[in-house]
Amino acid sequence: MNAQQAGAQPVDRTVTYALTGACGGFARTLLAQTRRMPNLRASVLCDLDTDGVHALAADLGFPADELVTVGDTEALAAAVAAGRTAVVADSALLAAGGFDILVEATGSPAVGYRAARTALTGGRHVAMVSKEVDSVSGVELASIAAEHGVVYTTATGDQPANLIQWFDWARGLGLEIVAIGKSGEYDLVYDPETATVTQLGETIDAPALGGLLKLGEDVRATLAARAEAVAPLKRSAAADYCEMAVVATSTGFTSDVEAMHYPVARVAELADVYALREHGGVSTREGVVDVFSVLRLPEEASFAGGVFAVVRTHDPVTWQTLAQKGHVVSRDGRYACLYLPYHLMGVETPTTLLDAVLRGVPAGSPSPRQHVVLGGRTTRDLPAGTVLTMGGHHHEVEGVAPVLLATDDAPADAAPLYLAAHAVLATDVPAGELLTVGHLTGHDAELLAAWRAGLALPRGGDGA
Repeated sequence: MNAQQAGAQPVDRTVTYALTGACGGFARTLLAQTRRMPNLRASVLCDLDTDGVHALAADLGFPADELVTVGDTEALAAAVAAGRTAVVADSALLAAGGFDILVEATGSPAVGYRAARTALTGGRHVAMVSKEVDSVSGVELASIAAEHGVVYTTATGDQPANLIQWFDWARGLGLEIVAIGKSGEYDLVYDPETATVTQLGETIDAPALGGLLKLGEDVRATLAARAEAVAPLKRSAAADYCEMAVVATSTGFTSDVEAMHYPVARVAELADVYALREHGGVSTREGVVDVFSVLRLPEEASFAGGVFAVVRTHDPVTWQTLAQKGHVVSRDGRYACLYLPYHLMGVETPTTLLDAVLRGVPAGSPSPRQHVVLGGRTTRDLPAGTVLTMGGHHHEVEGVAPVLLATDDAPADAAPLYLAAHAVLATDVPAGELLTVGHLTGHDAELLAAWRAGLALPRGGDGA
């Protein structure tokens, strides 16, 4: 049963949740949605900006007296007992909240890890939205959840959970999956009238794209030419790598190359693009996780940060029939691409919260394993004493490019990117070098211990 099916079933009680990072963009989408659902209620909202939480709630139509800011556990417990929503600045107060499930959305690796661990050891479920936390400590947190008889889960509405569920669905049907992945957050929109391409708010001249709208016979050559045509645009993001690292823990699929392929592709081409190399595509093997940049015309629908699975077709008659119905099948008929062109953030997340609390079902593997290392490779010489600053919407680490390595191919002391974030370099690190734990000082000791505990768990063929 998938989350969409389970979430639609009758619910016999109100589920309460605590939310960290309650002023963020995801938080708004979740609060806006659960405001409409009598079977889900926010019990505690946690954010350093408590005034901002109240302003957001007011904007969403919460009555002014429904939320109350509290500063200690007694006041928090009293507010919750009175049926009000408590607002706190300190996540350490959450334990007194009496909620069913924590939705962790701070994006802070250390703070989010501790909040999740405290909830799990206190017998509460956790829905992890902070992929930065998940990429370092998710495997260990899932193990803690199992020990305490509660659920640790990714959150439907974000790409990791959506893709893991899509993978499970396809695998459950007996389909032979070659590659899985998602689109980047922002499409490349090509305007033939102006010969320009726009990504989010940035527009560049791209006259060469006019002759590259069709894939042509040499798929990889076309993809290389497209990449060159849009080279001034930054298409990759640390968030993409982080999300695919989380997907790897539940699926066992790993990146084909450490920087991922990131092809510039139209949706109808994906079955050809992710075919095995001997059949003209980019995949060197089966079991690949990747991200692509959507190329589309202004009037064409977006992929909307959706997810996909490329599968072998086997029976040609079946898939010829499906191709006639509009499904994406490769030109040689060997592969098909099945996809969901959306991720709805907190609008979808209620299904995860209800499934976890009422049915004990995670949106992902109950026993993920560390199949990949989301590491960092320096993009310039970095001297000792450099603070590895993390910031921006996509949580990039300044001076460091994310890379995705199969665990067996990574050095034993490779530093997870979001352990390195906010740490200080103990030594000079030349450009192009993979960061290791030995390069760092000032990193969070508990987070490192969680990473190593997860890394030590035995791995099978996939995350299940």
